[in-house]
Amino acid sequence: MTGRSGVEREAGAAGTGGATGLPVAGGRQSLRILGAAVRIHRRQAAIALLWTMVAAGGAVGGPLLLGRLVDAGRGGGAYPWGLVVAIGVVVLVAAAGAALSLRATERLGVTVTADLRERVVERTLTLRPATLESAGSGEVASRVTEDLENFVAAVPLVAEVLRAAVTVVLSAAGFLALDWRLALAFLVVFPVYAVSLRAYLPRAARLYAGERRLAAERGRVLLASLHGRATVHAYGMAGLQTRRVAAASDDTVIAALRAARSHLWFSKSMNAAEAIGLSAVLLAGYWLVRADIVTVGAVTGAALLFHRLFTPLGTLLLSFDDVQRAQASLARTAGVLLVPPPEPGARRSAPASVTVTVRGLHHAYGTGPGVLRGVDLTVPPGTSLALVGSSGAGKTTLANLLAGTFPPSAGQVILSGAGGDVAVTDLDPGVLRDWVGVVAQETHVFTGSLRDDLTYAAPGCDDDRILRALTAVRADGWVHALPGGWDTPVGAGAHALTAAQVQQLALARMLLRDPPVVVLDEATAEAGSAGARVLESAAAALIRGRTAVVVAHRLTQARACDRIAVLDDGRITEIGTHDELLARGGAYATLWAAWKAPGVSATREQRT
Repeated sequence: MTGRSGVEREAGAAGTGGATGLPVAGGRQSLRILGAAVRIHRRQAAIALLWTMVAAGGAVGGPLLLGRLVDAGRGGGAYPWGLVVAIGVVVLVAAAGAALSLRATERLGVTVTADLRERVVERTLTLRPATLESAGSGEVASRVTEDLENFVAAVPLVAEVLRAAVTVVLSAAGFLALDWRLALAFLVVFPVYAVSLRAYLPRAARLYAGERRLAAERGRVLLASLHGRATVHAYGMAGLQTRRVAAASDDTVIAALRAARSHLWFSKSMNAAEAIGLSAVLLAGYWLVRADIVTVGAVTGAALLFHRLFTPLGTLLLSFDDVQRAQASLARTAGVLLVPPPEPGARRSAPASVTVTVRGLHHAYGTGPGVLRGVDLTVPPGTSLALVGSSGAGKTTLANLLAGTFPPSAGQVILSGAGGDVAVTDLDPGVLRDWVGVVAQETHVFTGSLRDDLTYAAPGCDDDRILRALTAVRADGWVHALPGGWDTPVGAGAHALTAAQVQQLALARMLLRDPPVVVLDEATAEAGSAGARVLESAAAALIRGRTAVVVAHRLTQARACDRIAVLDDGRITEIGTHDELLARGGAYATLWAAWKAPGVSATREQRT
């Protein structure tokens, strides 16, 4: 689904997503999103409803026929074989209807939740970086995994709840068919249910929403511990992180126990309501039989009908616990859909060569201090610019702004080609990567064959193009040596690749995509000393003939670029060729002297 629903447009207009994290959908919003997903599969929904009504009709018809059988037995005469056969048929129809209803409803539920999963994952992948940073990785991961799975797990409950609701409605009609006074006795149970629900539901909603928030926090702490395991081991923080995970888990368990205690109280109140209701039906039936208003069979049918309602009513009322839990998960999952998608932008084809111009670029993260302060520069078409400077100087931020990863606080990044000028922020996300490609330090290897991993960025590439790309980044040798060559499974649980090989694949993938502008953000940093030359050669093959901006991990890589810009405290303090900057004797000359100092290897891993 690519269109925006009315709920999503409404949330977008209200600014629900914003940069303050991910919203949580309200109850009505959640139901509207779910209802819109069900309406897409109207035929399946109609079939599920039909079989549900058949099952419910059979559940109600059985007790009524048994009541008539009692009256027939009391009246003497021939044995009522017709009623016996009718009861048998009703029982079989009810059983078949229940089975087919369960099958149809679960099929509908699986289809709807699959659609919902696709929409949520699609929207998650288009979330703005500012939203992701504000929400936190644990929050996002929890919503698209645990919360969504909790809702999916509740899908079988839908069939039971729907069948129970229809059974209750038809049972009310059955009571009226027997006698309106028996129907009134049946209704006595509902005030008890209403009082219990009114006391339980608001508290349950708060308890389960709080439990989901704490579960998300537990996930955040756990993910942080796993992702930062190298730092945890280096500083001996295992005990500290274990205590943090334990504390978050304790909070989640305490919240779950509070919800369980509340549900236990609710269950007891339901048992009391059933006892009151059955007593009211029997007592009313006794007086009605004595007054010769109804027959014993009618009272028997009413009592059996109410007894048969124990399970449907229990399903409806006790399922509120699971429904509340599922609704809390659905609200968090659906909240992702309330974040407005990126606005459509210019869909212009990328030209063969592009000039990158930066005008008055400023940027700060949230309310923090400025990271970039008035950056101006131009990268002519087909030339390369290296960014160097101390840690925190703003190199990665500038690279991200050039790549359009997120918009600047002020200023513009202009791309100029044969078709004229266009700001990076004005390009549609669907075509942005046709103009500007990004290779970062951290690269993901997708699960599948190595061929698939290479061609994700450029589907349909033939073997000749793949071979040329692998040869250009000097990866053809080790790729051909793999057990299955290009068809070797890689990724999680498959053939393991070294850090340098992963980066070579990323560079080859970008060659296949073939954008006119590339941004390399320390794309050779993971190689280590042994693979430095190989990766630097691979990076050089990628930037050759393109407009390139390189956040240099090594000064040897910076030297290979056409020009070098030195950043300090968010400003460009020097810019020029390697020789020009050395002749000036400024900050770059000092960095180079330290790099080339006696006893320091030219491949030393020093962040610049």
